[in-house]
Order: sequence, then structure tokens, then C-alpha cells
Amino acid sequence: MAKLWRLSSFGFVLFLGLALMLLPRTQGWSKEGHILTCRIAQGLLEPEAAEAVENLLPQHANGDLSSLCVWPDQIRHWYRYRWTSPLHFIDTPDDACTYDYSRDCHDPHGVKNMCVVGAIQNFTSQLLHFREGTSDRRHNMTEALLFLSHFMGDVHQPMHVGFTSDQGGNTIALRWFRHKSNLHHVWDREIVLTALKDYYEKDLDNLQEDIVGNITDGIWFDDVASWKECDDLLPCLNKYATESINIACKWAYKGVESGQTLADEYFNSRMPIVMKRIAQGGVRLAMILNKVFGESEEGFATAT
Repeated sequence: MAKLWRLSSFGFVLFLGLALMLLPRTQGWSKEGHILTCRIAQGLLEPEAAEAVENLLPQHANGDLSSLCVWPDQIRHWYRYRWTSPLHFIDTPDDACTYDYSRDCHDPHGVKNMCVVGAIQNFTSQLLHFREGTSDRRHNMTEALLFLSHFMGDVHQPMHVGFTSDQGGNTIALRWFRHKSNLHHVWDREIVLTALKDYYEKDLDNLQEDIVGNITDGIWFDDVASWKECDDLLPCLNKYATESINIACKWAYKGVESGQTLADEYFNSRMPIVMKRIAQGGVRLAMILNKVFGESEEGFATAT
């Protein structure tokens, strides 16, 4: 088919290595989606932010943020990190197609601020202490960087701001072309993998090149400045979550029922949306990291 578009401490490092070797992948943007988001972001970092990110990464990452952007998925069910599991998503009222922080940002037990938007705000606030130097031991800055980077991907995955009763599409069983899947997984990974197979010879670098090209001088170039606009962090994060639930209603859930088969029509119409959300996640992650780690006094109006 022709291409349709151009789109820490030693203990932490040791635990991180064991987690990466022993744990299966769990839900989130797919491994590929998170890698792309973090690669795009790292490529857009200003020098001060790039240096800070490299300094915070464990040595075995070789300065590559994307190599660890799936880590929060891999450890979310370990006892030490079980508390992070609700931070990957937001459950919204069924069929409301709206998001409201005070109503929706809580865990299944009703604990407030325990959702992906609350998590991004919290870990950004932690990273703002980076400039205070290594004497500040209140936070694990490496973990904060990895969680922030991962959750910026999650909040841009539309089904991570989905309906409560179907767990963001996880319980909507269907077929993706010839194999079994569910609606959440279609948006997490199936669309990305199908695009890689059909258009990019399964080469993630080629897909990344198209996405970056559309950011720098392609179809999204005129929109990038508006994607990055953010003076006050929480309203910006609420905007990103609202975008996701709107897309979930208009594009993900629409016309889909359990048991049906999704194929070419669904893929062709939704694939550009998935790629744009990955691009937006990368651009906005870079914006946050540049504000947090940059030398200028420009930052967020409030840091809570």
C-alpha cells in the first residue's frame, strides 16, 4: 500500500533493571507509542533541559529517555508501586463525553487527585526542585522524570480518558482484522502496529521521521505553537484530557459494539488521529521539561 501521509540511586537503578527484565508489558500507549512520544520530546529539548534529562537518567539508558518510557507500565503492579496504577487513566461518566477534574480525578476508592492529570501535576512539581541541587532528597528525581514522561503519553491516548463501565474500552471485546482484541488495545497498540506493517516495513525510525516531519514543516506545523501554549499547568492538563475524551467519543467509541470486526475503514480514518496524539504528547512533554529545567525564569503560573 502507498504511504497516505507524512505524517538516582544505585538501588533504584538495580530495581529498574530487574523490572525491565522480569515484568510483562501492561496497558498504556503501546511500547511503540511511548517510545515515539519520548523520542519526539527529547529531540525538542533546549540545551539546559537536555542536559538535566541526561543527568537524571540511569547510566544504562545511555542518555536515551525513550528507553525507559515504558517503565511505569512495567512496575505498576509491583507492591512498591501499586499505588501508581490508578495514575495511568481517568474514568469519566458513561456517555457524558466530558471531563471535569473535581468530578473525575480520583482513584476507584474516591481518593482525590489520583488520576493521570493529577500525576502529571505532582511529578512536574517534584521536578521543579531539581534546581535546588543534590542536597534536596525529598523526591526521587529520576522516577519523577520517568513517570511524567510516561503519563504525558497516557493522557494523550484517548481511551485513557474513557468511560467508567467499560474501563476505557478494555471490556469491549472485538476483532481487529483477523485476531481478537478489545477497543482499548486497538488504540493502545493495534493501530500503531498496523501502520508500521502497512506503511513503514515495521521500522519505527521511519514512522518517527514522518511524525517529526509533520511537526517541523508538514501538516501540523502551523498548529504546533498552539499545542505548546501553557502558562498555568493544571488548566493545560485539563485541556489535554478534554481533547482525549472528545476524541474517544467522536472516533473511538462511535459505531463500535462488542463482538464486531474493525478493519480497513476504522484503521484508515483513525490512524492519522493516533499519530497526531503521539505528536502532541511529544511536543507538550518537551514544553514542560523545557519550562522545568530551562535557565530562563519563564515557568508555570502556579506550581502545586
